[in-house]
Amino acid sequence: MYKIQTLNKIAPVGLDLLPLDKYEIASEFKEPDAIILRSFKMHDMELPAALKAVARAGAGTNNIPIDKCTGKGIVVFNTPGANANSVKELVITGMLLAARNIKQALTYTDGLAGKGDEIPNLAEKEKAKFVGTEIRGKRLGVIGLGAIGVLVANAAASLGMEVSGYDPYISVENAWELSHVVKKSRSLEEMLQECDYVTVHVPLSDNTKGMLNGEKFKLAKQGLVLVNFARGGLVNNKDLLEAIEIGKIGTYVTDFPEEELLGNAKVFCLPHLGASTNEAEDNCAVMAAKQLRNYLEFGDIKNSVNFPQCDLPFTSKYRLTIANRNIPNMVGQISTIIASKGINIQDMVNKHREGLAYNIINIDTAPSDDDIEHLKKIDGVLMVRLIEAPATA
Repeated sequence: MYKIQTLNKIAPVGLDLLPLDKYEIASEFKEPDAIILRSFKMHDMELPAALKAVARAGAGTNNIPIDKCTGKGIVVFNTPGANANSVKELVITGMLLAARNIKQALTYTDGLAGKGDEIPNLAEKEKAKFVGTEIRGKRLGVIGLGAIGVLVANAAASLGMEVSGYDPYISVENAWELSHVVKKSRSLEEMLQECDYVTVHVPLSDNTKGMLNGEKFKLAKQGLVLVNFARGGLVNNKDLLEAIEIGKIGTYVTDFPEEELLGNAKVFCLPHLGASTNEAEDNCAVMAAKQLRNYLEFGDIKNSVNFPQCDLPFTSKYRLTIANRNIPNMVGQISTIIASKGINIQDMVNKHREGLAYNIINIDTAPSDDDIEHLKKIDGVLMVRLIEAPATA
């Protein structure tokens, strides 16, 4: 029986995929096998000794201590693409909010309360103050062409915008999904100089923190509308406000409100609504639950943020899964120990990623507890699990 701890409210449609004969689900466990969460901050949390996996029902994992989990061989999953359509729709909404001066118009109209029969005439008289522009025919730059960026680029193109994208690391799969009318920007600088709108869709990391700053804003087309539904830290707020003052940035639409941004007429702050739809929450919960189940029952890894993607048909009675530092002779040491115990390796796969490796090894007989301890003592091994084939495998 696997114990799954929920640190946030998770959509039932996802949890229902974890059958009650194999899984026990609760918000409190002393030693859970896995954790599923949304925005709960785990950084100050003591990681349970039995913890094998953490699944984030969403794309961002800033709330999870990735390095700490990695050091203990705990696989961390996210759900890229599950909320992509939800975010895409809000990005398009954000551009329209800026183009049509919706925020200012709503504020004015709300201020007419109490004017009675004068309201229609007053509204008609003052509407010229809120004349906007159409997004059709305007140039949009999309920074980051992952699941969300591709959807945004395609949707904007279908609305008649001239779209260019910048992503030096675009995957083959996402490239296939991208509309043929989306042009390639040779650099971020080129995009900022040419576009009327720019939307950013990259993860927050040491390399991307503050990537949109004063140096970049100097290159921007005058009056650029900047849209950020990815992560707040991607934009240097101090430099942004200075760029707004001189008109380089015409409007900033963001899902990440911060003190210095509030109350500025040129800044539209939303309360992190990107994935806040019933559909997105269901999709994320379903994907997270499926990934956890495949890992716990089969050892397969898909959409991990710290370990490589890895899977292997379960064609034997048992299998070992081993996570280790990607250093020379690890596979040789592992296979030598297994062979020395008289255990036959029927099939195996080894995948590596950024200094880490993960092995799935199909074997015909189960190693003893002492055998597993022997494997764990190999220098560089982070985790060893023995999995028995499910009855349906």
